[in-house]
Amino acid sequence: MKYDISGHARDMMNERQIPEEWVMETLNSPDYSEEKEDGTTHYIKAIIEHGSRFLRVITNPMDLRVVTLFFDRRLKKEVKK
Repeated sequence: MKYDISGHARDMMNERQIPEEWVMETLNSPDYSEEKEDGTTHYIKAIIEHGSRFLRVITNPMDLRVVTLFFDRRLKKEVKK
């Protein structure tokens, strides 16, 4: 599925030095995803090139837009299934 990246998400990619390739990998092949009550979907993937830290990409599935993204420090090296 093709997602647009919001201005805010692009700013966060630049600020946090997150390549678009990692964002697309997370969207296309997440380790897992979560649908939240606010209507967003969170895609989570361990990024090997970044010490296996978990990248969380938050999307609005209604307009196929990446809202924001960040490395989630709350998640440990275990991946939920």
